[in-house]
Amino acid sequence: MGEKKNTASADHRALYRKYRSKKLSEIIGQEHITKTLENALKQGKLSHAYLFTGPRGTGKTSIARILAHEVNNLPYEDESIHLDIIEIDAASNRRIDDIRDLRDKVHVAPVSAKYKVYIIDEVHMLTTESFNALLKTLEEPPEHVIFLLATTEVHKLPATIISRTQRHSLHLVTLEEVAEHLKYIADQEGIQIDEAALKLLAEHGGGSFRDSISLLDQMSSQADSITLETVESTLGLAPKDALTNLLRASQTGDGTSILKAVEALLNNGLTPSAVASQLLTTLRTDIKTGGNSDIAVKLMGDLLTVHNAQYPQLRLETILLGVAAPAVQNIAPEPQTKAPAAAPTAVSQSVKTEAPTMKPPVKTSNVSTPVKKSESTPEKVPAKKTVAASTSQNFTLEEHWPKILEATKQKNNPLYTVLRLAAPEIDAEGLLLIFSFPFHQKKMEESRYKALVAEIVADVTGSSFSVRSIVDKARAKSAIETVAPVTDTAHASLISSVQDIMGGGDIVNV
Repeated sequence: MGEKKNTASADHRALYRKYRSKKLSEIIGQEHITKTLENALKQGKLSHAYLFTGPRGTGKTSIARILAHEVNNLPYEDESIHLDIIEIDAASNRRIDDIRDLRDKVHVAPVSAKYKVYIIDEVHMLTTESFNALLKTLEEPPEHVIFLLATTEVHKLPATIISRTQRHSLHLVTLEEVAEHLKYIADQEGIQIDEAALKLLAEHGGGSFRDSISLLDQMSSQADSITLETVESTLGLAPKDALTNLLRASQTGDGTSILKAVEALLNNGLTPSAVASQLLTTLRTDIKTGGNSDIAVKLMGDLLTVHNAQYPQLRLETILLGVAAPAVQNIAPEPQTKAPAAAPTAVSQSVKTEAPTMKPPVKTSNVSTPVKKSESTPEKVPAKKTVAASTSQNFTLEEHWPKILEATKQKNNPLYTVLRLAAPEIDAEGLLLIFSFPFHQKKMEESRYKALVAEIVADVTGSSFSVRSIVDKARAKSAIETVAPVTDTAHASLISSVQDIMGGGDIVNV
């Protein structure tokens, strides 16, 4: 690799122009088109009109210019100008008067070449009237005229125009081909660049040679030696390791690491939308290599909403925090070694008489200390009881907790969003909700929410429980045996996300 060439800035020529292909054989990645055109030139079977379609930066205009010169046996240089090769930008010459002027001039014979060639770039920008004016000429042009049309949006062209041309569709070039071409240019220009940096430039160019080469040109003025870190910093990209660690923290429910990682990325100049976009790319790559597609697909769908969110940072953080949100199942009560030391009260005595259960109330022998009814014991027992539960009682959370969550979702979606993040337990004082983060526990401590939870639990189980909540991250994790993927779209909405985290206002029409 040679030394980097030093030239005055005024003499600098854009690399994508300097290394633009000069022959059809030099076009990379579009062999299905170039081979057809080369054969047509050799056999003299030229069409009167060609249409080149495809994404930007794939070589449409370059092929049109090269073909215009080769049909006339003229050498092609980027700066070359020939009176019989007329290039029209349809974005600037889209009026009907411009097309009428073209239609009048096509009948004038070429000045010195065999064919008069009209290259109309971005042809989809023509007005409807202009297309109508062009149609007749395009259908039956003079023998000495060839039309070469190029567009990135072929769907905007009338079918009558397309049907009168020979269409060739260009496609995005593979990342390997782009990276290889970038390496060739870097070698020619004496640019020192890492393989990883070349690959990232190719990826960021999105399969467009022009965009990728322009990025290489930009990088060459940043440093004498271009590394992966140089490219990431210049393009405002998050390091891949940071994105991988952020996704890992999200899937393991490490909320502290999630919030710190997001804040660090934003402090480095990234926007929430940019972070979401790069996470989408990382997840897509993970799925291609056999990652967890169920979680990844759900997460990708949620990340797409960050760009249009009213509060993008909160939306991004809520999505990442919700990946490992627990849908509690199969949770058995924790055994306790000591029974309550206090003397039985009137309430606890009634509990021992008939043990509460999360199933419809029935008499059961599953009681630690059965008590015989005395003659003074009332026969009628209330259907709903305030429970200060003994640890030996059999509560089937596995069966009823999903029903409680579903009933909560129907009545109050913001409350459901918070409640599904709790690990429930039954202890001597009633229903205990254990959270990993303080802002969820604080929300649950609101009197209206506690009352609603108590009401829903009573409706589902037939027994009344006192409800309280605590923050204990380790205990919350140990209480969760199964973590189900997030499946409810409503809980991921921006309104409930802001409501959960910020605690603001009532929700209307959720």
